[in-house]
Amino acid sequence: MASLESPQRKAIILLSGGLDSATSAAQAIADGYEPIALSFRYGQRHERELLAAREVAAALHIREHFIVDVNLSQWGGSALTDGNLEVPTEGVQAGEIPITYVPGRNTVFIAIALSLAEAKGAEVIYLGINAVDYSGYPDCRPSYLKAFQKLAELSSKIGVEGNAPKLVAPLVMDSKTDIVRRAKRLGVPIDLTWSCYQGGEVPCGVCDSCRIRDKAILEANAYS
Repeated sequence: MASLESPQRKAIILLSGGLDSATSAAQAIADGYEPIALSFRYGQRHERELLAAREVAAALHIREHFIVDVNLSQWGGSALTDGNLEVPTEGVQAGEIPITYVPGRNTVFIAIALSLAEAKGAEVIYLGINAVDYSGYPDCRPSYLKAFQKLAELSSKIGVEGNAPKLVAPLVMDSKTDIVRRAKRLGVPIDLTWSCYQGGEVPCGVCDSCRIRDKAILEANAYS
């Protein structure tokens, strides 16, 4: 009699369509998880990233992909959600949180990811956040993740039962160049990802996100 295979463990992947989230998704697959992608239409000016998220999900053979509407642009407060604010191009200033920070974005996204994880029986939630080559965002730090993990344990039925999903941020201490190298090793379709903060048809090449990404790709290619 043939033995029954154990069901594959599931992971929720926060997939924005950018390089980091695509690499995190590929890492989850390499770690042996069945990925369930979760993306958000949150009123971002660069909604072009959602097309990238769909294309990346297809390229990585992710069968379930949820796109949730949470319109954070209703109250603005960020150059990514408020058309009256300009996306900065002068670079990240030390000790200053840039205007591209979206108030509460990761807190909202992870809370919804926890809901999806509980409903789908997922053990882990993979996040593409980074605390090294990031723009000073407070919700991209290890201390933030640690605090949210505690919330996950307190805020759900499975958490009370001792089975809260684990928040996994495989790239949190990687440099952007290291992320590009990891992406190449994992077979991430880098050309399908979208990092630009602007909402055009092609990357602007001058916003902070474009410059950090382009520099990392050049360095990874030069020293790989």
